[in-house]
Amino acid sequence: MASTRRTDILSLIHLRSDGRRPHEIRHMSCHLGALPSTTDCGSALPTSACSGSSLVSMGLTQVLCVVRGPCDVGRRSEELPDRATLEVNMRSAPFAPPGDRRNVNPTTDRRLIEQSHLLQKALSASILLHLYPKSKISVTVMVLADDGGRLEAAINASTLALMDAGIPLKDMVCACSAGRWNAGGSDEIVVDLNRREIQTATGTGGGGGGSSSGGGTTSDTIYLPVATMPQRGTIVLSQCESRLSGGAEAFGEVLEAAMGGCRMVMEVMAAAVRERGAGLWKAKEGKADVLLDDW
Repeated sequence: MASTRRTDILSLIHLRSDGRRPHEIRHMSCHLGALPSTTDCGSALPTSACSGSSLVSMGLTQVLCVVRGPCDVGRRSEELPDRATLEVNMRSAPFAPPGDRRNVNPTTDRRLIEQSHLLQKALSASILLHLYPKSKISVTVMVLADDGGRLEAAINASTLALMDAGIPLKDMVCACSAGRWNAGGSDEIVVDLNRREIQTATGTGGGGGGSSSGGGTTSDTIYLPVATMPQRGTIVLSQCESRLSGGAEAFGEVLEAAMGGCRMVMEVMAAAVRERGAGLWKAKEGKADVLLDDW
């Protein structure tokens, strides 16, 4: 008798490869203030003290974000008279992608450059840059583990780090992805894709948010990363590089599923912000527990 694979059993009960339901996001954890504000962030992150930081995990994807500023602009040519300059750098640790131990140069890697640009575009829609003219805000993201959806995790981590730094925002920017493809003859829409599902949808390495597919995906597959401001109902980023056979209707269904995922992400992020605020209030009243390292 042939052995039954785990994926076959999950498929029979309409569950995904990692045991989730189609419209269920991965387990998400958020930690604000991951680095002390007076700590030297090291060579991979800004060299001076960070103003805010966060550590976000979405499934097996983990991202650390550090925010520095507002501070003086180093070069006069980069100074803007009416608003602050937003500088975004996205890096990936050599051990982040599974099975690939290459040391990627963030200044030449096409995926990291494109995702840094998309991250800057999404954050610029929410940050009140006009409150800090002739200054600079630096956002540095380090991808520690990449199991798909690193762009979405980077957007969520950057939002929390900006809030930890006390930089005013119009609304929280929450990101999630959605996908659609024919699996076993059934048309299926899933939310918050992992690396294996992104590979199925696009035929790429699963980094997410890049244009590595080159438009070669089939008409039955869609991979759509989306970033929204849920309380305003505003979409700040939506990138689809697949050829749609169903037209605008098929795109709308996937977009609605991704926006639903963003709302679920917002609930997790809001809970982390409330927990951080409660901890700071206890510290102000002198009721916080202080943990000292043993040397």
